[in-house]
Amino acid sequence: MTYSEDSAYLPRQQGRSRFQRLNGLHYHLREWGDENAPLLVLVHGWMDVSASFQFLVDQFQSDWHVVAPDWRGYGLTEWSHQKCYWIPDYLADLDALLELISPEEPVRLVGHSMGGNIATLYAGVRPARIRSLVNLEGLGLPGESAEAAAGRLAKWLGEMRNPPTMKSYASRAEVVSRLQKTNPRLPPARAWFLAEHWSEEGTDGRYAILGDPAHKVSNAYIYRADEARAIWSAITAPVLWVMAKESDYARRMEAHPGYAERIASIAQVERVWVEAAGHMMHHDQPEVLAPLIEEFFARTAN
Repeated sequence: MTYSEDSAYLPRQQGRSRFQRLNGLHYHLREWGDENAPLLVLVHGWMDVSASFQFLVDQFQSDWHVVAPDWRGYGLTEWSHQKCYWIPDYLADLDALLELISPEEPVRLVGHSMGGNIATLYAGVRPARIRSLVNLEGLGLPGESAEAAAGRLAKWLGEMRNPPTMKSYASRAEVVSRLQKTNPRLPPARAWFLAEHWSEEGTDGRYAILGDPAHKVSNAYIYRADEARAIWSAITAPVLWVMAKESDYARRMEAHPGYAERIASIAQVERVWVEAAGHMMHHDQPEVLAPLIEEFFARTAN
């Protein structure tokens, strides 16, 4: 794959890095905009990084102080030093982050995929901390019956004995190809930009993904949809639920019998679909997604 500097993605807003100690870990925060502007917090999904939101931030028309963390074990944030990762730890990290950057005021929060699931759980656990919430395909897992619990734990035990590994790549061009294979809609310039933030060259000359392989360990416990619904029912903030028309994840969840019940458990929720986009809608259609988010925040300002 060839690459020309003339085709490089040039951010309209340059991000800046900041490092903080959160819950005992060296956390990386990516920020955009004036620190005196209204605060907007963005949280990324599984096997992603905060720089993934660059294309979305570039499409915002209002002035925001955007803060986006690399979750523990991703990007430039320290790994957890454990064999697997747990949702409660992410919730605690988000709680610590909001206490740091907005101790007095509730925040506007946007979460994608895993980040959307965490953000929505948090909004039910700490409802007073959230002013308004945008969930980008963060519905959680389909859910399983209790009979599946023993098999899930057995699988987890096996992965504790034989931990998963992360594939490396011979060049950054291979990383770009990997990103475009996963998302064929991703333009080359955006793919190269993401690859630069999603991978790093090691001492052996190969490129490693900036993510702890322990993230690939299966959840030890089945997803408890009834617990999620109970937590979501405690959300007091208005919620914008965004799904993508060409997302395989969205199609699976739409076919799941409990999907409508989960959405209905939220007291103030609006649903919208983004055309010509897959699960990574903030990569595919940031020009469409940004005004949807800003218009929603404008309507739910109080």
